[in-house]
Amino acid sequence: MASLKKYLFLLLLNGLLSAGAQASKLNDAVAEGWQSLTDNLSQTWNDPQTVDLYIPAITWHNRWTYDKEKTDRYNERPWGAGFGVSHYNEQGNWNGLYVMAFKDSYNKWEPIGGYGWEKTWRPLADDNFHLGAGFTAGVTMRDNWNYIPIPVVLPLASIGYGPASFQMTYIPGTYNNGNVYFAWLRWQF
Repeated sequence: MASLKKYLFLLLLNGLLSAGAQASKLNDAVAEGWQSLTDNLSQTWNDPQTVDLYIPAITWHNRWTYDKEKTDRYNERPWGAGFGVSHYNEQGNWNGLYVMAFKDSYNKWEPIGGYGWEKTWRPLADDNFHLGAGFTAGVTMRDNWNYIPIPVVLPLASIGYGPASFQMTYIPGTYNNGNVYFAWLRWQF
Protein backbone atom coordinates (compact mmCIF):
# COMPACT_ATOMS: atom_id res chain seq x y z
CA MET A 1 0.00 0.00 0.00
CA ALA A 2 2.85 2.38 0.80
CA SER A 3 4.41 1.80 -2.63
CA LEU A 4 1.05 2.51 -4.31
CA LYS A 5 0.77 5.81 -2.38
CA LYS A 6 4.35 6.66 -3.31
CA TYR A 7 3.62 5.81 -6.98
CA LEU A 8 0.43 7.94 -7.00
CA PHE A 9 2.27 10.82 -5.31
CA LEU A 10 5.07 10.68 -7.90
CA LEU A 11 2.52 10.47 -10.71
CA LEU A 12 0.68 13.52 -9.33
CA LEU A 13 3.95 15.43 -8.85
CA ASN A 14 5.03 14.60 -12.41
CA GLY A 15 1.66 15.79 -13.72
CA LEU A 16 1.93 19.06 -11.80
CA LEU A 17 5.48 19.66 -13.03
CA SER A 18 4.42 18.87 -16.59
CA ALA A 19 1.43 21.22 -16.31
CA GLY A 20 3.73 23.91 -14.94
CA ALA A 21 6.10 23.47 -17.88
CA GLN A 22 3.18 23.64 -20.32
CA ALA A 23 1.87 26.78 -18.62
CA SER A 24 5.33 28.31 -18.89
CA LYS A 25 5.45 27.49 -22.62
CA LEU A 26 1.98 29.00 -23.09
CA ASN A 27 3.03 32.10 -21.17
CA ASP A 28 6.14 32.44 -23.37
CA ALA A 29 4.04 32.02 -26.55
CA VAL A 30 1.54 34.68 -25.40
CA ALA A 31 4.37 37.08 -24.52
CA GLU A 32 6.04 36.46 -27.90
CA GLY A 33 2.73 36.97 -29.74
CA TRP A 34 2.03 40.19 -27.83
CA GLN A 35 5.53 41.50 -28.60
CA SER A 36 5.08 40.67 -32.30
CA LEU A 37 1.69 42.43 -32.37
CA THR A 38 2.97 45.58 -30.69
CA ASP A 39 6.06 45.64 -32.96
CA ASN A 40 3.84 45.33 -36.07
CA LEU A 41 1.45 48.04 -34.84
CA SER A 42 4.33 50.38 -34.08
CA GLN A 43 6.04 49.77 -37.42
CA THR A 44 2.78 50.19 -39.33
CA TRP A 45 2.02 53.50 -37.61
CA ASN A 46 5.55 54.93 -37.56
CA ASP A 47 6.96 53.62 -40.84
CA PRO A 48 4.15 52.65 -43.25
CA GLN A 49 5.07 51.44 -46.73
CA THR A 50 1.77 52.48 -48.30
CA VAL A 51 -1.29 54.66 -47.84
CA ASP A 52 -4.45 52.67 -48.55
CA LEU A 53 -7.83 53.65 -49.96
CA TYR A 54 -10.79 51.48 -48.88
CA ILE A 55 -13.98 51.24 -50.94
CA PRO A 56 -16.79 49.10 -49.41
CA ALA A 57 -18.18 46.76 -52.09
CA ILE A 58 -20.80 44.33 -50.75
CA THR A 59 -22.77 43.42 -47.66
CA TRP A 60 -24.52 40.06 -48.01
CA HIS A 61 -26.91 38.71 -45.39
CA ASN A 62 -26.60 34.92 -45.29
CA ARG A 63 -29.87 33.69 -46.82
CA TRP A 64 -29.73 30.45 -44.80
CA THR A 65 -29.93 32.44 -41.55
CA TYR A 66 -32.45 35.16 -42.39
CA ASP A 67 -36.14 35.41 -43.15
CA LYS A 68 -36.75 36.65 -46.71
CA GLU A 69 -38.86 39.58 -45.49
CA LYS A 70 -35.83 40.88 -43.54
CA THR A 71 -33.30 40.48 -46.35
CA ASP A 72 -35.72 42.21 -48.73
CA ARG A 73 -35.57 45.30 -46.47
CA TYR A 74 -31.83 45.33 -45.83
CA ASN A 75 -29.27 47.44 -47.63
CA GLU A 76 -26.57 45.34 -49.27
CA ARG A 77 -24.77 48.23 -51.02
CA PRO A 78 -22.46 49.66 -48.35
CA TRP A 79 -21.60 53.00 -49.95
CA GLY A 80 -18.70 54.67 -48.21
CA ALA A 81 -14.92 54.99 -48.10
CA GLY A 82 -11.95 54.78 -45.83
CA PHE A 83 -8.22 55.11 -45.65
CA GLY A 84 -5.32 53.55 -43.82
CA VAL A 85 -1.62 52.84 -43.73
CA SER A 86 0.03 49.46 -44.11
CA HIS A 87 3.24 47.53 -44.52
CA TYR A 88 4.49 44.02 -45.18
CA ASN A 89 6.75 42.77 -42.41
CA GLU A 90 9.98 40.78 -42.85
CA GLN A 91 7.95 37.53 -43.17
CA GLY A 92 5.95 39.09 -46.02
CA ASN A 93 2.74 39.34 -43.98
CA TRP A 94 0.41 42.35 -44.33
CA ASN A 95 -0.28 44.70 -41.41
CA GLY A 96 -2.69 47.63 -41.66
CA LEU A 97 -4.32 50.36 -39.62
CA TYR A 98 -7.56 51.73 -41.05
CA VAL A 99 -10.72 53.80 -40.61
CA MET A 100 -13.77 53.36 -42.81
CA ALA A 101 -17.40 54.52 -42.85
CA PHE A 102 -20.16 52.82 -44.83
CA LYS A 103 -23.92 52.44 -45.03
CA ASP A 104 -25.01 49.52 -42.83
CA SER A 105 -27.91 47.08 -43.26
CA TYR A 106 -30.39 49.78 -42.21
CA ASN A 107 -28.81 52.32 -44.60
CA LYS A 108 -27.32 54.25 -41.64
CA TRP A 109 -23.68 55.30 -41.38
CA GLU A 110 -21.40 52.86 -39.56
CA PRO A 111 -17.80 53.85 -38.81
CA ILE A 112 -15.14 51.26 -38.05
CA GLY A 113 -11.46 51.56 -37.27
CA GLY A 114 -8.81 49.09 -36.31
CA TYR A 115 -5.85 46.90 -37.09
CA GLY A 116 -5.69 44.10 -39.65
CA TRP A 117 -3.14 41.33 -40.08
CA GLU A 118 -2.92 38.74 -42.85
CA LYS A 119 -0.54 35.88 -43.44
CA THR A 120 0.28 36.41 -47.11
CA TRP A 121 0.99 33.78 -49.76
CA ARG A 122 2.30 34.34 -53.27
CA PRO A 123 1.55 30.93 -54.84
CA LEU A 124 2.29 31.82 -58.48
CA ALA A 125 5.48 32.61 -60.35
CA ASP A 126 4.03 36.13 -60.71
CA ASP A 127 4.69 37.65 -57.26
CA ASN A 128 2.08 40.34 -57.90
CA PHE A 129 -0.69 37.78 -57.21
CA HIS A 130 -1.29 37.30 -53.49
CA LEU A 131 -3.68 35.60 -51.08
CA GLY A 132 -4.13 36.44 -47.42
CA ALA A 133 -5.85 35.14 -44.30
CA GLY A 134 -5.83 36.59 -40.82
CA PHE A 135 -7.89 38.79 -38.53
CA THR A 136 -8.99 42.32 -37.84
CA ALA A 137 -9.54 43.86 -34.42
CA GLY A 138 -11.11 47.24 -33.92
CA VAL A 139 -14.08 49.30 -32.82
CA THR A 140 -17.33 50.02 -34.67
CA MET A 141 -20.47 52.00 -33.84
CA ARG A 142 -24.00 51.49 -35.16
CA ASP A 143 -27.12 53.64 -35.23
CA ASN A 144 -29.34 50.80 -33.95
CA TRP A 145 -27.02 50.53 -30.89
CA ASN A 146 -27.01 54.30 -30.25
CA TYR A 147 -23.47 54.65 -31.61
CA ILE A 148 -21.97 53.04 -28.51
CA PRO A 149 -18.40 51.85 -29.33
CA ILE A 150 -18.41 48.09 -29.87
CA PRO A 151 -15.15 46.11 -30.00
CA VAL A 152 -14.86 43.59 -32.83
CA VAL A 153 -12.47 40.75 -33.64
CA LEU A 154 -13.24 39.16 -37.00
CA PRO A 155 -11.62 36.86 -39.57
CA LEU A 156 -10.03 38.51 -42.58
CA ALA A 157 -9.19 37.14 -46.02
CA SER A 158 -8.06 38.65 -49.31
CA ILE A 159 -7.14 38.03 -52.90
CA GLY A 160 -5.14 40.59 -54.78
CA TYR A 161 -2.87 41.59 -57.60
CA GLY A 162 -0.20 44.23 -57.17
CA PRO A 163 -1.55 47.20 -55.19
CA ALA A 164 -5.23 46.10 -55.47
CA SER A 165 -6.83 43.70 -52.99
CA PHE A 166 -10.34 42.43 -52.46
CA GLN A 167 -10.60 41.98 -48.67
CA MET A 168 -13.47 40.36 -46.83
CA THR A 169 -14.78 39.27 -43.45
CA TYR A 170 -17.74 37.37 -42.06
CA ILE A 171 -19.66 38.66 -39.05
CA PRO A 172 -21.06 35.63 -37.19
CA GLY A 173 -24.44 35.77 -35.48
CA THR A 174 -27.74 34.13 -34.70
CA TYR A 175 -30.89 33.71 -36.75
CA ASN A 176 -31.94 37.09 -38.27
CA ASN A 177 -28.93 38.79 -36.65
CA GLY A 178 -25.30 38.96 -37.77
CA ASN A 179 -24.24 36.28 -40.26
CA VAL A 180 -23.11 38.93 -42.74
CA TYR A 181 -20.42 38.73 -45.41
CA PHE A 182 -18.78 42.14 -45.84
CA ALA A 183 -16.16 42.93 -48.50
CA TRP A 184 -14.28 45.96 -49.78
CA LEU A 185 -11.59 46.95 -52.25
CA ARG A 186 -8.25 48.15 -50.92
CA TRP A 187 -5.86 50.08 -53.15
CA GLN A 188 -2.32 50.75 -51.93
CA PHE A 189 -0.50 53.94 -53.01
